[in-house]
Amino acid sequence: MTNVKNDRKNVVKKSVVAVIDYGMGNLHSVAKALEHVADENTEVIVTSDPQIIDSADRVLLPGVGAIRDCIGEMHRTGLVPSIRKAMADKPFLAICVGIQSLMSHSEENEGVACLDHFKGNALFFGNQHKDHDGSKLKVPHMGWNQVKQTIKHPLWEDIPDQARFYFVHSFYVVPENKDEVAGTCDYGLEFCVALARDNVFAVQFHPEKSHKDGLQLYKNFLNWDGKPSL
Repeated sequence: MTNVKNDRKNVVKKSVVAVIDYGMGNLHSVAKALEHVADENTEVIVTSDPQIIDSADRVLLPGVGAIRDCIGEMHRTGLVPSIRKAMADKPFLAICVGIQSLMSHSEENEGVACLDHFKGNALFFGNQHKDHDGSKLKVPHMGWNQVKQTIKHPLWEDIPDQARFYFVHSFYVVPENKDEVAGTCDYGLEFCVALARDNVFAVQFHPEKSHKDGLQLYKNFLNWDGKPSL
């Protein structure tokens, strides 16, 4: 009996990261990437259960597709209160359309009100988007591009400045508070691809498709205590 009691005392409680399933997002690849960099004391759960999200140690908000559908499903599934609660008090990462959903408004789908965590808008590159030399650029912006780190942040740790990440998007975020910009990219214009405030970090690119630097960002997230400074 004594040995059993000692074994129970030595059991380490697993840290839980909840990947929010609201019906939109590349959940499988995100979860697999997180599991790849997680240690044995971390559990990755893809979930639509508000109780699991509320009790998780970290929360990740994915997103693909049209913003109207993403925001609509968040509300339809009743997950918005849990998303807001997570953004208020625990390490929170949003990716791809997830960053757009945190803005005040998106001009996609003739205009959509978003979650308003970051003041600002998501804007369309335009069908006639051009490079600095006047040549036409394809929209959506798809493929690898360099990310300039504009602030020091724990999620950039061990990722070189100007590292390349993978993008697929036609809209880009324009925050009102430029101090919240954590990274930028150039595609005919310099635009924001990462936002940070307190315990919330959000990126436009797909870390799970961005090889070692994307995996490093996920690893940093799993080790992050939610504080904005290194």
